[in-house]
Amino acid sequence: MNKKLIPFLLMSGAFLAGCNAQQATPETPAATTAPAPAANTVAKEDAVAIVNGEAISKATFKTLEDEIALRAHGQKFPKQQLLEELIQRELLVQDAHKKHIDQSTEVKERIQMAERSLISQADLQDYLKANPITDADLKAEYDKEVVKASGTEYKARHILVKSEDEAKKLIADLGKGAKFEDLAKKHSIDPSKDQGGDLGWFTAGQMVEPFSKAVAALEKGKFTTAPVQTQFGWHVILREDSRTQTPPAFEAVKEQLRPVLQQQKVQAMLEGLRKQAKVEVLMSLEEPKPATPPEATPATAPTDAAKPDAAAEKPAKPEATKDAASAEAAVKPAKPAKAETNAAAPAEKPAESAKK
Repeated sequence: MNKKLIPFLLMSGAFLAGCNAQQATPETPAATTAPAPAANTVAKEDAVAIVNGEAISKATFKTLEDEIALRAHGQKFPKQQLLEELIQRELLVQDAHKKHIDQSTEVKERIQMAERSLISQADLQDYLKANPITDADLKAEYDKEVVKASGTEYKARHILVKSEDEAKKLIADLGKGAKFEDLAKKHSIDPSKDQGGDLGWFTAGQMVEPFSKAVAALEKGKFTTAPVQTQFGWHVILREDSRTQTPPAFEAVKEQLRPVLQQQKVQAMLEGLRKQAKVEVLMSLEEPKPATPPEATPATAPTDAAKPDAAAEKPAKPEATKDAASAEAAVKPAKPAKAETNAAAPAEKPAESAKK
């Protein structure tokens, strides 16, 4: 029998981290006051196993099975492995009761936190069940966000240089018939130079504003007749093509929109509860300031009373063959060399994935 535990279920990292940080000492009550475990009321026909007289119900097994499928994104585990997990949990619980571990302050606090977390999640699920997301809600969100976000896509090349004068010279060369790709490969400081300045397809929102405005203002096949400045440097831009961006079909994305709307509903619910509640915050919310290390103070010369014996302190005299200048050079520290200024860093790429 494979008795390997399912690690992310039994060995909870958060629980172990808390226990390792500060080992809890069970507050062992007197034997006469120790509460007995709740009586097992599961009928044998409704159980999957009985461990030292304690039954594990079919409902418990089904709950674990569903939990595993949810956490493992649909992956299923053998029933034998799930049953062994429950058996070993029950053995550990029984052992903890014998040692009165369940009566320690730390465990009680963690049980209370787990209980409150489960109850709060159940309340949210109940709210979403009573206020489901409809197809009409999804379609409205689709029209509002997906379709609205669709627009024109552009295909362009650019040459990025450090100065306006360089950019003007490149524009003059283009006017004389030079190939844009060749100039980009030779002069651009952007990584796209290897592709002749090709930026591929992008939307206006993916570029910094001066760049996107310049592209949108160009006609197909035309380049900018004046350099375009951004925080990355000076650009010469060639608009090669444009097309209308087609939004994905509603059916293809509606399930991706559902969690967004559920979150919006939950947020509205929580805001309503907060407005109706009386909340008194008692803790300070200011973040502690980092401690500033004290400034080093130069050491002061010892007083005459604190000076060591003069004979012991006095260094040996230099040999007669060494003159005073060489003796002074031997003990004089060398002056630090002047730090060289760093060369100017190359300009960054104007087009990043988020907003370049």
